Amino acid sequence: MTIHAKARVSLNLPQSLKAAAEDFAEREGVSLNQFIALALAEKVGAARAADFFMERGKGADPARAVAWLEGRAG
Repeated sequence: MTIHAKARVSLNLPQSLKAAAEDFAEREGVSLNQFIALALAEKVGAARAADFFMERGKGADPARAVAWLEGRAG
């Protein structure tokens, strides 16, 4: 069994952003805490994916990639 350690974070938000997050959380049927955790996880995942593809793309040949996408690669 894996134990997931949790950390408590005090977060200061503009009231308008907190109200919007509460509205989204209510519509999704989750707590504000769950909504914020999920939103943060999505942001971190997207940033990590962007970093991964930037690293993978170093040294790539854009013309060759376009040719492959257009079915012209040999």
